[in-house]
Amino acid sequence: MTRILLSLTALLPMLAILPSRAAEAVPVEVTNIRRVFHNGEHNAFTDLIRWRDRLWLTFRSCPGGHAVFSTSRIIVLASDDEGKSWDTVHEFSVPDRDTRDPHFLAFRGKLFVYTGTWYAGPGEEQLPREQYDLNKHLGYAVFSEDGTSWSEPHALEGTYGHYIWRAASHDGRAYLCGRRKKDHSENESGAGAPRIVQSALLESDDGLVWRYRSLFQENRGDETAFHFFPDGRLLGLSRSGSAPAHLVRSRPPYETWDRRELSEYVGGPLLAKWGDRFLAGGRRSTGDGPVTQLYWLIDDTLVPCAQLPSGGDNSYPGFVSFDDQRGLVSWYSSHERDESGEVITAIYLADLAVSE
Repeated sequence: MTRILLSLTALLPMLAILPSRAAEAVPVEVTNIRRVFHNGEHNAFTDLIRWRDRLWLTFRSCPGGHAVFSTSRIIVLASDDEGKSWDTVHEFSVPDRDTRDPHFLAFRGKLFVYTGTWYAGPGEEQLPREQYDLNKHLGYAVFSEDGTSWSEPHALEGTYGHYIWRAASHDGRAYLCGRRKKDHSENESGAGAPRIVQSALLESDDGLVWRYRSLFQENRGDETAFHFFPDGRLLGLSRSGSAPAHLVRSRPPYETWDRRELSEYVGGPLLAKWGDRFLAGGRRSTGDGPVTQLYWLIDDTLVPCAQLPSGGDNSYPGFVSFDDQRGLVSWYSSHERDESGEVITAIYLADLAVSE
């Protein structure tokens, strides 16, 4: 049985997990805001990575919209000029399944794109929302060794019944957040129906076959972004439904966890090392509706540092750093309209700069 309660002595190394420089809440300047992709469909859920001297951007595109549709597909773009221009290099979908929330992982000489998939019904028929079942979730991945030739979508062994979300690697192993019904219960169905969702840490030696490591959320499981320190310590920013987010911490063998509740709700969380600071981001609820917000993570506190142009259906930022003071952020949003006045959901980029 997973041990959750830790002694004070065991906790002390975890509590020192953030560097002291992170206590500086410096402003972040957002410039060169641009829409980089819109095709008349619902475009959402972004991620960014630098790999083999190129920048890579991925997201989901679907003619049906935000909900579960088997017509959805994952699109991968690449840039050779630090994000000034982009080319579509790959697209993929999975028959009878809704592909969404794609994330990158550079692992063992390959670039992986992971996606969680809902079972959406046969062909283009759509299941009613009350028949959506988290127990039928299955992770998929495509991968490439050169960015030109890509594999077919691979069903990820060990992920059935888990909604996979964001990957990270350390010391030759890959790790995923896998959300699931408590005990894979068959008593509830429907989108958002399970009263209790858990989050498991899944691990893999090859990026394709996964096994259970531990539960890091026993009753508030949701989207989680991980960061590994060189010594193996693990820090995660974990969404908690519409409640305040959690910071989760562990160290090898990742069987005991410390959790701290934050003051902010964070939807579609980002957690990235930028220089010697931690940048966080995601959807934030405001009196004027949801926005995509960036934060510094300072001593277990989210300190707002920049708000991205956003509104309506928005969030799921990705980030790459150019150096300790410059970076690039991606996100999706529905704050603009097309020439006919209809709301669009598109992919955006902006340059970030730390103002010392």
